Amino acid sequence: MTTDIDAKLIEQGRKLFAGDWHFIWASPSIETLPPMAGLEVAFAGRSNVGKSSLINALTGRNALARTSHTPGRTQELIFFEAPDKAFRLVDMPGYGYASAPKTKVASWTALIHKFLLGRASLARVYVLIDGRHGLKDADQDVLKTLDKSAVSYQVVLTKSDQVKPAELQTRIADTTAALAKHPAAFPDVLVTSSRSGVGMPELRAAMVRLLEERGQ
Repeated sequence: MTTDIDAKLIEQGRKLFAGDWHFIWASPSIETLPPMAGLEVAFAGRSNVGKSSLINALTGRNALARTSHTPGRTQELIFFEAPDKAFRLVDMPGYGYASAPKTKVASWTALIHKFLLGRASLARVYVLIDGRHGLKDADQDVLKTLDKSAVSYQVVLTKSDQVKPAELQTRIADTTAALAKHPAAFPDVLVTSSRSGVGMPELRAAMVRLLEERGQ
């Protein structure tokens, strides 16, 4: 049941992402990060989990974030900014499997971990988990890093349209149980599909709530 408060947040979320979001920066290293300004939320996840597709779905822009069927294509921290310049989205390099040399994979995995531990303007990390497969060892490594940092995080199950309803409910239950062991994790799991749009209003609303909490 949707309350008036939920409906208000969903409408505010729609307006927040209806504007002209745009690419502003790409950082291949910690030394090349843009100056901190406003609030940032980052999207982390295994290679090919659908981070770029999710950002495109959130903003209603088909080509804002570059998508690829080749795992490991994004090798930098990619920053997108809201029209008012007070809010940014960060598309992080995929971790885990990638069709790239091991040294390259190691360097951008290190970049991810350094960014998570040392970015004061980073308000939240959304950890994307493929709804078809659930949590993997590589995900657990990132969750442990987030537990050590001061950044709150929430799990988002992606590609829910490709999972049978009963299997999806099991996946949600298993993920929720696993998160109970992680002190920095939000207990609620968001379920999304970039293709169908499921969960996008709720994810936008969650970001509006975050901005309100931070006084933005």
